[in-house]
Amino acid sequence: MRKTIYDVAKELKLSPGTISKVLNNTGSVSLSTRQRVLHYVKETGYVADTNARILKSKFSYTIGVIFSDISLVGLEHPFFGSIIQSFKTYVEKEGYEIVFITSKLGSNELTYLEWCRNKKVDGVLIVSGNINNAYIIELVSSDIPCVSCDIIMPRLHSVMSDDFQGVRLAFEHALQQGINQIGILSGPATSRAFWERIAAYQELLTTYQLPIQEEWIKVAAGFGYTSGYNATLDWIKTVKQLPKMILALSDDLAFGVIRALEESGYVVPKDIQVIGFDDINFARLFTPSLSTIRQNKQMIGETAGKMLIELIQHGNGKETSVQRIPVEFIKRNSTY
Repeated sequence: MRKTIYDVAKELKLSPGTISKVLNNTGSVSLSTRQRVLHYVKETGYVADTNARILKSKFSYTIGVIFSDISLVGLEHPFFGSIIQSFKTYVEKEGYEIVFITSKLGSNELTYLEWCRNKKVDGVLIVSGNINNAYIIELVSSDIPCVSCDIIMPRLHSVMSDDFQGVRLAFEHALQQGINQIGILSGPATSRAFWERIAAYQELLTTYQLPIQEEWIKVAAGFGYTSGYNATLDWIKTVKQLPKMILALSDDLAFGVIRALEESGYVVPKDIQVIGFDDINFARLFTPSLSTIRQNKQMIGETAGKMLIELIQHGNGKETSVQRIPVEFIKRNSTY
């Protein structure tokens, strides 16, 4: 039979309350007692049964995660995958477990809200998604607390990078070198981050009184390396002159930009400098290593976790809020 906390307490000649304090890392327990309990847990593989806590509480201590990845990379997504991991680590430390929400449960098709009701989740992290998705609209409009790391919509709390600051940092790096010809390569405008960064780019051109050239705004067909590569080759064929600096709105797009430029006879950064956006792990390994706007993925995930648990425990508060996480410019060899 599975051991209970009372069995553990009896074997160690301690009170159940003391065992609970050690397992939950709460209260005051002597170091020797704490080490004794933790040694027992390690040796026996004892896992505390959460059912009693759930039965005594109105909470299930389960958080749902929606990851509707329009780039089709899945959980290996170099940006959102890291956010999910940081979020998971934080909420598990606080005693919650996560489950991924789909629109299928066996052979039955369910809305996200029906799925959440069925699984009795306490709250939901919408990692990414489409604001026009009827399932997301229904869920966000419900009484279930929701936090997103990607989309902004009424009644939703959002945690995301300060995209305007990121574009401004790229401009400042260009202007410090006397460069006033700055272009931008984006992925599809279906991404909130991309169109928000394009809007920042257009505003900053006016702010710094820089030349406005419509042909220096290029939109790729997709989100990855190949899309950046093909868009840049087409860019080269269709413009009289490329800008002296290109801000690619993701690192994956930037890798494609650099390779297309090099294969077309340009030298990076001598002829054209390139800045990415994200600072994924491969950015420092690419040749040339990529200057980029670093997003703090760990802080985004942890902040989203903290915010969602606060909403679960102390009231949903279905007002709209957006918390921006600072970014920083990382200089490497694709710029001077």
